[in-house]
Amino acid sequence: MESPTDASSCKIPGEDLSKDPERAGHLAEMLKALAHPLRLRIVAVLCRDREHVSGLAQRLGVGQAVVSQQLRILRMRGLVVREHSEGFAYYRLGEPRLQELVRCMEGCSL
Repeated sequence: MESPTDASSCKIPGEDLSKDPERAGHLAEMLKALAHPLRLRIVAVLCRDREHVSGLAQRLGVGQAVVSQQLRILRMRGLVVREHSEGFAYYRLGEPRLQELVRCMEGCSL
């Protein structure tokens, strides 16, 4: 049985990324959005639970305005989604498979 971190577990049957330039372009844009240390840290927090801007700012030790700017970029790519609840705008992952990607990257050595 394959473990969830096997490369083959990410493959969707019938889809060969090497033969699909449009999908490769879309995924490259997604990776560009993640290729910023703070945005990656935001996504790592959201892998665990939803959070509001002030909660993210406090957990990450940065200002709310900075977090809001980074969330806007992630939202534009569909990587996070904003929901309103209890008078707050909460953010959660818009692409659940990001959890797998973040887990994979956490296991990478420098």
